[in-house]
Amino acid sequence: MAERTNYAPGTFSWTDLNTTDQDGAKKFYGGLFGWEADDQPVGDGMTYSMMNIGGKPVAGISLQMEMQRQAGAPPAWNSYVTVESADESADLATKLGANVIAPPFDVMDVGRMAVIQDPQGGFVMIWEPKLHIGASLVNAHGALSWNELATPDLDASAGFYTELFGWQAEPLEGMEFPYRVIQNAGASNGGMRPSQPNEPTYWLVYFGTDDIDASLAKSTELGGTTLMGPMDIGMGKIAVVQDPQGAAFALFAGDFDD
Repeated sequence: MAERTNYAPGTFSWTDLNTTDQDGAKKFYGGLFGWEADDQPVGDGMTYSMMNIGGKPVAGISLQMEMQRQAGAPPAWNSYVTVESADESADLATKLGANVIAPPFDVMDVGRMAVIQDPQGGFVMIWEPKLHIGASLVNAHGALSWNELATPDLDASAGFYTELFGWQAEPLEGMEFPYRVIQNAGASNGGMRPSQPNEPTYWLVYFGTDDIDASLAKSTELGGTTLMGPMDIGMGKIAVVQDPQGAAFALFAGDFDD
């Protein structure tokens, strides 16, 4: 278990779910991970559900915007990266060939963010913290533990994110397929892998679990679907799950970093 009071720039620091059924998602993840919801009003009759473990925020759940629903966007988990300046990072992303889907904007008094689509099509959020630093708890049961990019061009993606965030994407030896481990500020910060045929470019969010088999059984009981695994990867076991609304996420059981 690792508590956080700040994040170095370039670090994955938060994740939230955009879903078609906010109450249903809260029930599913609450039952799976023991999350407790703290619903925060965000205007126009909408709420942002801050999901907590022991009073510490670990993730967010919100209802899809009307524009997303009309476009038929599927429910999805979003990955946030801390930056010193959302405006400067968005400008740099544009110069590097990305699309800025949502230009930098203030999220009340908690932070400033932008939505970026990288040159290979993956979406990532950049987060300039103010009152909200991100997750207060990581690398624990029910908490954010890893972020992994599936991309059709591993070298191009590694180059883009290295330029944008200052990452190093180091090849992981001994794998059956190419895999890059993201290093940031001296710590492992996620990974990148080649996408499979017909697989979109996207960041997959991993949550920790103390018992992957028990979590998969609980997910099924709550209406989730196991898409892959459990698979032994040496340092632990992983699985990919789809929640009842259709959002995919992964589970990791093994040794966590501090």
